[in-house]
Amino acid sequence: MNGSMKKYLAEFVGSAALVIIGCGAITLGGHGGALASAQPLSTLAILPIGLAFGLAVTAMAYGIGPVSGCHINPAVTIGVWTAGRMPTSEVPGYIIAQFAGAIAGAAILYVMLAGKVGGYDVATAGLGQTGWSGYSMVSAAIAEFVATFLFLVVILGATSKAGSTPVAGLAIGLTLAVLHLAFVPVSGNSLNPSRSFGPALFVGGTALAQVWLFLVVPTLAGAVAGMLFKSKTLEN
Repeated sequence: MNGSMKKYLAEFVGSAALVIIGCGAITLGGHGGALASAQPLSTLAILPIGLAFGLAVTAMAYGIGPVSGCHINPAVTIGVWTAGRMPTSEVPGYIIAQFAGAIAGAAILYVMLAGKVGGYDVATAGLGQTGWSGYSMVSAAIAEFVATFLFLVVILGATSKAGSTPVAGLAIGLTLAVLHLAFVPVSGNSLNPSRSFGPALFVGGTALAQVWLFLVVPTLAGAVAGMLFKSKTLEN
């Protein structure tokens, strides 16, 4: 297997793991119905969800980071590319692998939940999808842009030549966890087009109708962050 295919396979595995672990913490933890509606979640309920996503990213950073850099997020790939840190030729493969992995992860989680005693209604309880119901679309868009931008600033700073550190993966994962505490009530805190698309594909309805925001806004935020690093505005 050539180098590029190894990277794509790593991104597929990492993206699947992120959805299984992160969205699994939501649905298997019994919080899917609340996130799929306007019901407020307490900080104590959001904390394990944030940690599940954040620590999944941390684990994958050390697991597949040496192979692909562990983007497992199209917005991260766009940010890294815009910052001039990866060749254009690899961008489509990364993004395709990330979406394929997220869909596979959502499928595995769906099959797991279908085996719940008493059944599992994915239309009602969801699959850990993101969306807005208690806030406006504008609020959700602002939350996704700000959170993704901050996430990319940490990623690009922690992996830069001047800022690179052995604990970069931990810093990135904890940042994602903290961002969940602030933004889950507004938009579900996606910051990741593929992470949102995979579950929405199985849930359909409102989740699929709203997924466009999570495809567009995080990608734009990633590009803006990348340009600021490319121009040396946020990098020495």
